[in-house]
Amino acid sequence: MTRPVWPVRPGPLQQVQLSAHRCLTRAAVERALALDVDFVEFDVERCGDGTLVVFHDSVVEVDGEEVELASMTVAELRSVVPDLLLYDEVLDALAGNRRAHLDLKFVGSCAEATARAVDRLGAENLVVTTLDDDAVREVRDWAEAQGIDLLVGLSLGRKVTGFPVWRQLRVRASEVWPHLRYRQSRANVVVAHHWLARAGLAGFARRRGMPLLVWTIDTPRSLEHWLRPGRAWLVTTNRPEEALGVRERVGSRRRPARGV
Repeated sequence: MTRPVWPVRPGPLQQVQLSAHRCLTRAAVERALALDVDFVEFDVERCGDGTLVVFHDSVVEVDGEEVELASMTVAELRSVVPDLLLYDEVLDALAGNRRAHLDLKFVGSCAEATARAVDRLGAENLVVTTLDDDAVREVRDWAEAQGIDLLVGLSLGRKVTGFPVWRQLRVRASEVWPHLRYRQSRANVVVAHHWLARAGLAGFARRRGMPLLVWTIDTPRSLEHWLRPGRAWLVTTNRPEEALGVRERVGSRRRPARGV
């Protein structure tokens, strides 16, 4: 069985991995590849004809109205989004160059999409995240059946704007106390919005010996906090250039002086 090549249980001197967040265009992917980041993060949606595309939302504005991607062909979507990237195009760009942080935004056939990424990149160069508990379990079950050791995370910290109050409270409670969701989904990576990580999920991950992925870290103060060696396994950021500088700076504070 293939094992991840990076340590998943942070030690006190382990460097935090960096993921360039939301690389949804060719220019964004090329920018990330030009940097010394460890992962390139991108969102994947599915069109109505089954084509997998790199896109963040499940809807797109057409003539002033929101249209579900699930009701569109890829050709129709591309007429609205000319610089649309296909899933396979990004996998090809990353193969042999960077690890992929794959954020699945759809449900159903998630294992099939993951299998394509594993085939192109190798399981050791991939982490899969999703907000959907069933999707996590689907991917984990597939990987286990294939004898593949794959990192699959359940993302916590979803937007609840527009939900009824009772549902907002229920979602937040399941994120602050995620024990049941993680056990049932079989996620093996804790994926937490930074405020949830600070509120207790960092400790939740540490106590269980699970890697911690924190999103999305952009402010100087947060970068200083989360990029300290051993504080997390992986951090996503919209400011990878700045984050690389912060990581180098905070890491150098832990290095022994020459001759010591």
